[in-house]
Amino acid sequence: MISQIGGLLAIYFVLWWIVLFMALPFGVRNRAEAGQADELDGTDPGAPVAALMVRKALWTTLISAVIFAFALYAYRAGWLGLDRFVKLMGIPL
Repeated sequence: MISQIGGLLAIYFVLWWIVLFMALPFGVRNRAEAGQADELDGTDPGAPVAALMVRKALWTTLISAVIFAFALYAYRAGWLGLDRFVKLMGIPL
């Protein structure tokens, strides 16, 4: 039971990071796009003005939970499984 919970948490953790990396570019504006043309010395012109990481982390958690819940339901219903993927890819066992 403990190993099963640990495995589910590991899968959710990996899924969360994948969704976070997909969400990172959304809503990011650099200084020129934000209307702050006067650049500070030592800053990269493409650096974001505000990364909005708290908002992205919350959206990532919500989206990851929905995807994870659907995948877990599909696995328990028998729609996802090793046998099904092996048959789909045509690999003989």
